[in-house]
Amino acid sequence: MIPAEDFSNVEPGAPREGRGRIFRRFLRFGLLAWGGPVAQIAMIRRELVEEERWVSPERFNRTLAVYQVLPGPEAHELCVYFGLLAGGRVGGLLAGLGFMLPGLFLMLALSAFYVSVGLSSPLVAALFAGAQAGVVAVVVRAVHRIGSGALRDVWLIVLAVVAAGAELAGAHFALSLAFCGVVYVLVRRRRFVAAVVVGAVIAAAAAFPVVRGRTAPAETVTPRAAVAHATPTVPAIFGSGLEAGLLTFGGAYTAIPFVRKDAVERGGWLTDRQFLDGLALGGILPAPLIIFGTFVGYVAGGLPGGLAMTFGIFLPAFAITLVGHETLERVVENRSLHDFLDGVTAGVVGLIAATSVHLFRAGIGTVPQFVLFAAALAVLYLWPARAAVAVVVLLAALTGLLL
Repeated sequence: MIPAEDFSNVEPGAPREGRGRIFRRFLRFGLLAWGGPVAQIAMIRRELVEEERWVSPERFNRTLAVYQVLPGPEAHELCVYFGLLAGGRVGGLLAGLGFMLPGLFLMLALSAFYVSVGLSSPLVAALFAGAQAGVVAVVVRAVHRIGSGALRDVWLIVLAVVAAGAELAGAHFALSLAFCGVVYVLVRRRRFVAAVVVGAVIAAAAAFPVVRGRTAPAETVTPRAAVAHATPTVPAIFGSGLEAGLLTFGGAYTAIPFVRKDAVERGGWLTDRQFLDGLALGGILPAPLIIFGTFVGYVAGGLPGGLAMTFGIFLPAFAITLVGHETLERVVENRSLHDFLDGVTAGVVGLIAATSVHLFRAGIGTVPQFVLFAAALAVLYLWPARAAVAVVVLLAALTGLLL
């Protein structure tokens, strides 16, 4: 047996635990992971930092800050990190698997039920119609919550607005994010002329395919967001998940526009309504919200598609910690990287805002749904509890059934 590496020497409080105990501990965390990332991180902190003192509160805060500027769900990455401290890289792998497996199995089961039963039953259709209104409210609230923390100055607000406009106009998100990151680095260094020039070049590159698409013959344009009909390959589904996993800055909500772009707009694997159904299921399970990607992959390609999407999404979250967490801690001290990631994060906020517009159009089609959306949004603002997301989605679904 290969001995586990020792990563705990810098923190005397970090224990050495057996691999079976590590897996069981984090499996329990996964079973109790209700209420979204804030509740999940609080649960991990309470047991491992405050009660058992694996690391100091200062080191925990520094580690969390590192993961907040890197891609991937922070709660899952923290589990991998603590598993690594207790049992080396194998311990980190087991901790991450333990945390994600309950949500994965539940989502696969619900996805299979969804595909086999669908919305043929009026009761099921009513449940999902109500849940969709609640999910749109959750996404809109997330735009405000993430934006209030990420958009710290006027320049970042402007970049978010530009990214949202570019997304609604049909520009490729990669160019929008590059624009936001590069321009903000230059602005922070007061190189305004260079920022204008670079921004103009990237904006022109982003605008070219939009203009070309508008001048294409009408018969070449396919409204894929309305009717899903494409059957993707498993590698394509994995690639979509990997792209989302690498671009998920600041939490699982930032994965929504990237997965939707591939699954709904470009690929035509799902409709917007099906995508909203996946978000609704992801919001009520004990798992990171990003587990909705498993639903997308399953609907698009069955069980192999669901597993491929999940593997692609979570691969960066495992790799970042297992391969080079200590190196990344040193890298993020680079101020240029901070500025670039701040700009990219502003762009991602804009993408989420644009995506919420698409989802609103798809999910709010009747007056009762709009009233339910408004009520759910009000509850989310007035009741900032850790269980609010799951409770709002469940209540919206039940209200849709009653209506």
